[in-house]
Amino acid sequence: MVDDVEKHWHDPGLFRRVVLYSVCVLAAAALVFAVIAEWAARREPCARAERTFCDTAAQAVILGGPGLVLVAGTVGAFIATYRVWRRGRAWPIWQGAGWFLLTVTLAYLAIGAGTVAA
Repeated sequence: MVDDVEKHWHDPGLFRRVVLYSVCVLAAAALVFAVIAEWAARREPCARAERTFCDTAAQAVILGGPGLVLVAGTVGAFIATYRVWRRGRAWPIWQGAGWFLLTVTLAYLAIGAGTVAA
């Protein structure tokens, strides 16, 4: 076990992996968003509508698709936190990524839900 008083939590290699993981999660969510936005723009029911996400299906998918990717990334970061903690390594790096991804997830879902409801 790591003595928390000593705080040997400096691990540049692990930090790079965590940053790469977080960037990949955000990029995957952005890619899913772009694919869904393109799909919604080409749908027949929304072709002549003023809004791109004109019906419930399009609104649910644009909110749920990237949201699921972000939630999965958040859970993955917290699972990695636990695994790294069990090995006695620099777990706060993963925990920071988990909290960051959770914040991004909640912000996306809250803003998206507010926009869809309007």
